[in-house]
Amino acid sequence: MTYCVAAIVDEGLAFVSDSRTNAGVDKLGTYSKMHRFFGDGERFFALLSAGNLATTQAVIKHLQRNIKNGQLPNLATAVDVEDAAECVGLASIEEQKKYRGSRSDFSPEATFIFGGQIRDQEPGLFMIYPEGNYVRASTSAPYLQIGEVKYGKPILDRIITHSTSLKDAGKCLLVSMDSTLRSNATVGPPIEALYYDKNSQQTGIHYLLEENHEYLVTLRESWGARLQEAFQTLPDLQQASVPSASIIPMDR
Repeated sequence: MTYCVAAIVDEGLAFVSDSRTNAGVDKLGTYSKMHRFFGDGERFFALLSAGNLATTQAVIKHLQRNIKNGQLPNLATAVDVEDAAECVGLASIEEQKKYRGSRSDFSPEATFIFGGQIRDQEPGLFMIYPEGNYVRASTSAPYLQIGEVKYGKPILDRIITHSTSLKDAGKCLLVSMDSTLRSNATVGPPIEALYYDKNSQQTGIHYLLEENHEYLVTLRESWGARLQEAFQTLPDLQQASVPSASIIPMDR
């Protein structure tokens, strides 16, 4: 399976993805699910992928080929980030059509998180569905997830806002990833993280973190210890201020 997550904040964009593509009993497969385009001072895009691996690989190749050949639409000629997201959606639809219906039990579907910035326009962050349509990250929830989303969502809801610093947003995404790694064996390292500073139009700062990377180990241990400390300070139920009328005795 997969877990990818990204956030858009006032200072820029943060992206985090795992690399596990297979979690069989005797074989673990890995493949990068984070792809970058341009970073030439005019435009920058990042794409995170989940779903059928053959489809996601084909979509990346499709986008690169269209840029190289000047075939429209393509990411090099997109007038804004939403237009670029449309390019990704169209490429996904076209690649899925090649394989859809080949077998009744086969699904070529893929889902993407796409974000970036063109010149002095505002950055954008989008989720692109298998059908090719897309939604933008909202003001109330400035983050997007694909894959195994449930394990890492609570901390995102509590921490990420548009005013969160890019550094803290990236840290929060990594804690979200660590929570998912702990609870789901189909999500696994290496972990990729990318921080993009708003208005830089450069490739951003990219990290590749293996399972025992010093920072990941420190983050995991520190977060676990702080959770234990917070739990121990929680009040016991009988000490809480709960009106007696609201306490319903359980049947024995």
